[in-house]
Amino acid sequence: MAKTKPAADPEVLAFEAAMLRALDQAQRGEGRATTAAQIVARRAGRPAGTLKVAPKVSTTIRLSPDVVRAFKADGAGWQTRIDAALKDWLRTRTPTQS
Repeated sequence: MAKTKPAADPEVLAFEAAMLRALDQAQRGEGRATTAAQIVARRAGRPAGTLKVAPKVSTTIRLSPDVVRAFKADGAGWQTRIDAALKDWLRTRTPTQS
């Protein structure tokens, strides 16, 4: 009785092909910074132009538990909503008010 070879999963075949292409590219040196000019040009960090005009400042703030609970209840983005609420509060104030 002859054994039949099970059919290969198409996703596995696609993954295997992509891995072989990546290995071929690595052996040819593609995608690597190999010259001094390439190494200098490839600086660490975000690519140019991806930074916001005024990046946010990291800080620590202590809030009442009920405030945090209310903002977190709306799900992800609660810190952004707190930022928006504080900006809205700033628009109603003048610099000399305390």
